[in-house]
Amino acid sequence: MILTIKELIDESKNYASVADLMIAQEMEYSGASREKIRAAMHRNLEVMRSSVAEGIAGVKSVTGLTGGDAKRLNDYLASGKFLSGDLILQAVRNAIATNEVNAKMGLICATPTAGSAGVLAGVLVAVEKRLGLTDEQAVDFLFTAGAFGLVIANNASISGAEGGCQAEVGSAAAMAAAATVLAAGGTVEAASHALAITIKNMLGLICDPVAGLVEVPCVKRNALGSSQALISADMALAGIQSVIPPDEVIEAMHKVGQVMPSIFKETAEGGLAATPTALGITRKLGFAD
Repeated sequence: MILTIKELIDESKNYASVADLMIAQEMEYSGASREKIRAAMHRNLEVMRSSVAEGIAGVKSVTGLTGGDAKRLNDYLASGKFLSGDLILQAVRNAIATNEVNAKMGLICATPTAGSAGVLAGVLVAVEKRLGLTDEQAVDFLFTAGAFGLVIANNASISGAEGGCQAEVGSAAAMAAAATVLAAGGTVEAASHALAITIKNMLGLICDPVAGLVEVPCVKRNALGSSQALISADMALAGIQSVIPPDEVIEAMHKVGQVMPSIFKETAEGGLAATPTALGITRKLGFAD
């Protein structure tokens, strides 16, 4: 079992890629064949692409709190009047689309959680076109993200209830950043720095879902998480490194999560969830005591 980023970097030298290392780990853990494991990941890829497409077409959540923003952003992209980069906005749009589908109780792929599912799907569906990835390379992207996510889960947390949103959207963005670096031809070391840069900039992010629902501010946090992943990847590909080693950054996230007050850990008792408007929404939906 890979326990640290350093071990991941060292061990990956014995395999063709980080993706192959992750598959070998899964084969050892589950006893499943390589073919079966890759087939399951192909299914995950199909679900991601489908959720993005469905969300862009326009959906509404069960509560009516969220929905339609992916379509709005898609129309805005088509106008050509946007200020930020086309690829970043595609990833943002895709992330919103995925989380809007989740909010309508549609089918998504939790990566690493349902509440943060938009980040990895959003980034992958955007970069696979830019980088010209084949289906097999897109699947490798997911295995790579999983390898880095495994280290985070083993040393910190991917649970909002345990570590706040830094553990959910933060982890998802870090996974996406690392996988993007490798998909773009970067080194495993550069990928690890992309992970560290991402987590550092999401350190302390709280989990404060309005009315206890995975909608507000979750959908927009996924959007910004996807943009953070791409910026971190570009920084790492440019040769920028994290002064604090990746494993120490992960440990710092773990410690921050441990001391974070419970009102900021998915309880809907603090942050945006405690604003007058949020409390009004909670009452309107019949969720108030």
